[in-house]
Amino acid sequence: MIDEKLTRLRTHRNNIDRYRRLLKTRLTELERQYIEARLSEEQSALEKLAASTFPLAFPAPSIQNSRTQPPISSAA
Repeated sequence: MIDEKLTRLRTHRNNIDRYRRLLKTRLTELERQYIEARLSEEQSALEKLAASTFPLAFPAPSIQNSRTQPPISSAA
């Protein structure tokens, strides 16, 4: 099951990369609109699948400055 989801994630990512490359080429306005719509759909599908595959999100640890005094400047 996880292998299938990882394969689908990779497919969405590859499609997104392909659509982004296509958007860098010369396109008619209609072609551009079509590709932008497909890109949006792929990104949404990727986000949804990623959220269901990896449901836990770990917040980045906050780095707290333990100094109570300002840093000493090297300029005298």
